[in-house]
Amino acid sequence: MPAKIPITDNHMHIDSRARGLEAVKDFKNSGGTHIILVTKPSWSFGITVKEPEDYLKVFDETIEIASKIRELGVGAFPVLGVHPAEISRLTEYMELQKATEIMKKGLEFASEYVEKGLAVGIKSGRPHYPVSAEVWAASNEIMEYAFSLGKEQDCAVQLHTESVGEPELQDIAKRARKTGIKMYKVVKHYSPPLVKTCEELGLFPGVISVKGAIEHALEEGTRFMMETDYIDDPDRPGAVLGPKTIPRRTIKLMEMYGEEPFWVIHKENPEKVYEIEIEL
Repeated sequence: MPAKIPITDNHMHIDSRARGLEAVKDFKNSGGTHIILVTKPSWSFGITVKEPEDYLKVFDETIEIASKIRELGVGAFPVLGVHPAEISRLTEYMELQKATEIMKKGLEFASEYVEKGLAVGIKSGRPHYPVSAEVWAASNEIMEYAFSLGKEQDCAVQLHTESVGEPELQDIAKRARKTGIKMYKVVKHYSPPLVKTCEELGLFPGVISVKGAIEHALEEGTRFMMETDYIDDPDRPGAVLGPKTIPRRTIKLMEMYGEEPFWVIHKENPEKVYEIEIEL
């Protein structure tokens, strides 16, 4: 029987065209209680972005899915934004300058949802694959713009980026710091268990909960969140990690570490970062 503690997945996608709410039921039945629900890229919805308003369809659908998740008795907190890989799609049919403007405007729209209380954070970042120097510069400009919007709204900014070690984290932290955003609201999604490094830089890691990662993270403290990056894509079932992973892993790890660290990881940390209430 799962111990009654909150169990939060810091980065999950749910898509009504894929498993949708069935995946949420798996999460709940395994002991999961709260989801930070992140928007999928526009192309997952079959949308070809021509203008910033096209992102509103993506955001509205995410908000709608969140309310259906809540009806199942699972907490759902939307994080809305523009996937950094959009820049490569957009520049196939428009100038880089225009693509940059569209993505920035999309982030502005996302921040308006935060302002209205419909979302708890903004998603941004930079490509996780090699790109030209121009595209890299534009991506950093977009990410820094997301930080400035995060500062304005006093909300979290979740980052999808290249694989990171200490040098990349330092670069991200430096860019965030100059915007004045509260550093603990800069969430490195898909983070390796570099808990101490992130703490020193002020960033907040969402540790991807692959085998062994959480044990490694716990050696460095409890200042992190756990995530699966469950994509809910019919072509890639179970990718990146399945919806049952975090509840199961947490319950298993509690046998070794006790409940206390997981109250911090699943309740105190997301409450602080997203300014939400994680209640059972």
